[in-house]
Amino acid sequence: MSRPRSKQPSGAPGAAQHGAVPATANGPWQRVGRRVAYQNPWLTVWHDDVIRPDGAPGIYGVVHFANRAIGILALDEEDRVLLVGQHRYPLDTYSWEIPEGGGGPDESALEAARRELAEETGFRAGSWRELGRAALSNSVTDELAIFFIATDLQSGAAAPEGTEALQTRWVPFAEALAMTLDGRIDDALSILAIQREALERAAAAPSP
Repeated sequence: MSRPRSKQPSGAPGAAQHGAVPATANGPWQRVGRRVAYQNPWLTVWHDDVIRPDGAPGIYGVVHFANRAIGILALDEEDRVLLVGQHRYPLDTYSWEIPEGGGGPDESALEAARRELAEETGFRAGSWRELGRAALSNSVTDELAIFFIATDLQSGAAAPEGTEALQTRWVPFAEALAMTLDGRIDDALSILAIQREALERAAAAPSP
């Protein structure tokens, strides 16, 4: 759930990895300089000197994560959702979420999802399907999230990292969806995955 991320070379591209931005009447943002403002083993903060779309000089701060954010909506045969709880340091609050982690550049998103589910919960899944992808905060960071639905679960021993003091709980899918609506689940990746699954179910339901 800590979504660890590795260092990124300072010369790597920023948000452009999600696709080209079409030019507007005022023109695109133009980067004229970049320096590393802060870096640790998980993230890099770039300070960019830019020409704004209105033609004026400006600055832009970009938070870059080398790894992708990975989320897993794990459902058992009773249509219950596996949630993981832990204290989140930046907000100083306890959070119930789907299993989450970071997918490194040397593994596929599915490989990362399998690893994270097993590490955090001990469960393995016999069936996997990608639910969706999202830019988590595209005005500040280039972080890309990929989330899966996992079924046909088999239990095992969890092996969380030293940064993770985790609890797990099962809740019915309808309850998990309600939790995303009333604020009991406020983690963005969890909301995306649970509500996407709800929308897919609604779309597939027969018309009255």
